[in-house]
This record gives sequence, structure tokens and C-alpha cells, in this order.
Amino acid sequence: MRVVVCVKHVPDLQSARSLGEDGRLVRGGDDDTLNELDEDALEAGLRTAEAAGFGKDDGGEGHDVTVLTVGPAPAVEALRRGLAMGASTAVHVSDEALAGSDAIATARVLAAAVAKLHAEQPVDLVVAGMAALDGLTSLVPAALAEVLGWPQLTLADRIEVTDGLVTVRRETSTDVEVLTAPAPAVLSVTDQAFRARFPNFKGIVAARKKPVATWSLADLGVDPATVGSAGSATWVAQAAERPERSDRVLVTGDAETVPALVDYLSEKGFA
Repeated sequence: MRVVVCVKHVPDLQSARSLGEDGRLVRGGDDDTLNELDEDALEAGLRTAEAAGFGKDDGGEGHDVTVLTVGPAPAVEALRRGLAMGASTAVHVSDEALAGSDAIATARVLAAAVAKLHAEQPVDLVVAGMAALDGLTSLVPAALAEVLGWPQLTLADRIEVTDGLVTVRRETSTDVEVLTAPAPAVLSVTDQAFRARFPNFKGIVAARKKPVATWSLADLGVDPATVGSAGSATWVAQAAERPERSDRVLVTGDAETVPALVDYLSEKGFA
């Protein structure tokens, strides 16, 4: 079995984030890190591969978990984190022409990278997190499936692969759904079921020594005009600092203040 996990290097949620004059998120800070929701995706990919025998020293089928990212040079740190957690190989797509790519343009590049990997060795699953915490569009997994022409199974909290079929479970606001599709397929997973493992010291040291394949757009046969700002359908037209809130109400006291608090919440539509 071969699993590809898409990951992203993003500014830490607790950092002071801002947009530059070009309307793009300012990146490259010391606290940039692997997208937290992508750790869940990697955990899901590792568990699925392990269930099929990944990591066994028994001369089995050669199961492989590859972490894949698109981004500038510092994004390699997200791949190192993935390798430390247990991924076996890593691919970094890096090219100056990628700057400013939106979700759809990014999906085009990821699809080209997955297709290249698939040609080298068949890919069974592509797994992604439910969103990247820098943009929160949740568009890339579905767009990636569309470009590849593969089935998509999104927002899964359980995964099972049997006899070439991928079955996932997901919860909606009203139902629990069980969906099945033939492999290869593209999945996204929620943050509810796949608590990411912590890499141990041995894994961290080993990850620093593992090679990371670096591909350019030319390596993938991707036209630079279809990515970056030129190939993106969305852009930031205007941005401003979030204004300070002026309607804050501090409620203090004992049980006698509860009715006042209930009245306030009701007035604001929260109760």
C-alpha cells in the first residue's frame, strides 16, 4: 500500500499574523510549523498503512507513507516533522512561480506531484487534513480529487481499506454516513478521531538524515501560468486591521447576577 499525505507549513496560530502589501499572508517566522490538522491526516495515513503491514520487517509488500508539501524553502520543516512522526519518504514542491497560489492552483500542483508519484509506484490513498489553519478554506482535498479524477471521501473519522475499496465514516449535523469508493481515492479527515502521535528522539534524529526529494514545476510539467498569482482565481482585494471591540460587558458578582447575564445573552441572541 502507498499513502500520500498532503501537509502544509503555516504560521503558528498563537503568533501575530498579518498580510503583506501584496495581500499575502506573511510567512517565514521562527514559529511557523506543520499545520496542526495535517498532523491528524498523517496519523490517519500511518494507521491505515500500519493496518496493512507498514513498518514490519518481514519482507512484506513494501508499504510506504509519503509526506508531500508545496511551498518555499522553509516548508521542508513540515516534512521533517512528518518524517519524525513515522513517514518513510518526503517530497517538497518548491518554485518561485508558486508564490500567491490559491487553493485551486495549489491543488493543480499537488495533483501533478501525486500523478508523478503514482507513475513511479501506484498510490492507493491521498490523505489531507480538514483545513489549513492559515486560510481555513477546506477546498484543497475536493479540488485535488477533481483534478486527479479520483473519488473523494471528505471529513472522515474512520478509515478502512479492504480488497481495493476504501470505506470511511463521517458525522454530519444530522446523520452518520458510511461511504465507500474504489482506490485510489482522496480523503480528508477530521480532528476528532486521529490524535497525532508524538515523535520520539530516535525518530527526530532519523528524520534529519532522511533525504527529501525537491521538485520544481518543470519536473512536474506544470505551466507556471496556471499557478501563482497569475493562475489563481481568488485574491485579496483589501484588508484592514480588525477593530477593537467596543461592546464588551464585564459581569461580576455572585448568583444574583445570573439573571442579568441571562438577559444580556438573550438580547444578543445567544440564549
